[in-house]
Amino acid sequence: MNTTRAASIAVVGPGAIGTAVAAALHEAGRTPLLCGRTPRDRLTLQDGDRLITVPGPVRVDPAQIGGTVEVVFLAVKATQLEAAADWLAALSGPTTVVCVLQNGVEQLERIAHARAAQVIPAVVWFPVQAQADGSVRLRADMRLSLPDTPHARVAAETLQGTRCRVELAANFHALAWRKLLQNAAAGLMVLTQRRSGMFGRPDIAALALAYLRECLAVARAEGAELDDGVPQEILDKFQASPADMGTSILTDREAGRPLEWDIRNGVVARRGRALGVPTPISDILVPLLAAASDGPG
Repeated sequence: MNTTRAASIAVVGPGAIGTAVAAALHEAGRTPLLCGRTPRDRLTLQDGDRLITVPGPVRVDPAQIGGTVEVVFLAVKATQLEAAADWLAALSGPTTVVCVLQNGVEQLERIAHARAAQVIPAVVWFPVQAQADGSVRLRADMRLSLPDTPHARVAAETLQGTRCRVELAANFHALAWRKLLQNAAAGLMVLTQRRSGMFGRPDIAALALAYLRECLAVARAEGAELDDGVPQEILDKFQASPADMGTSILTDREAGRPLEWDIRNGVVARRGRALGVPTPISDILVPLLAAASDGPG
């Protein structure tokens, strides 16, 4: 394998998702520039019994970046976007494509500081979990959905031939909302501080299904073409997952970090109010998630 660093690619935010994407690129001989807050010599991805080590260093000073790159994979959390602004300024030129590896439906609005670059949203379909030793565990095959646009094709070509499968979707808006429904339901895991096994409880399953149907009503009012069976399909997926399967927002809760409650759950209530769609379950869950994240107390 050719391990020459690909100077035209950068990964900003080498957390769980960023590490997985960096490992996929490195494995294919396109080792990216790594940019983050904490200096590290390497990143490690666990895929079953296999370890993929991505050589560092993780750069921590945007002022030391020598020039722009062709593609940036932005993998920071929504709570870290302000801190990523200097990285985007240092790495982005007029033709740079910034692929936002952050689920939700508001990526373009939130990455306003990257206007000089071509920003594209993504839907991340693969679960990863940070481990106590600093490595990242991959728990399913890697897959991304991108809108079917010329700039998205640049990002797709960058990942071509890697373990990360990319689909260019004409129905990207619907896929983004479908994944948002899944992420919104994971907010219940934060409030209970339990993992996927909790969805086996009949009472939690009924609550999750009612909440998912509420979210579906907002998604449809936003123009997302999703059928009536989507809430049950998402619940079935949670129930079929390993009982110890977590989620990034639960990991943040356990670590006492700020939560991405607004892009996952708050957006449903906000868009519902704007569109006149009742969201009674969101109106209870969102303040609880906000308080769990931001306090006081």
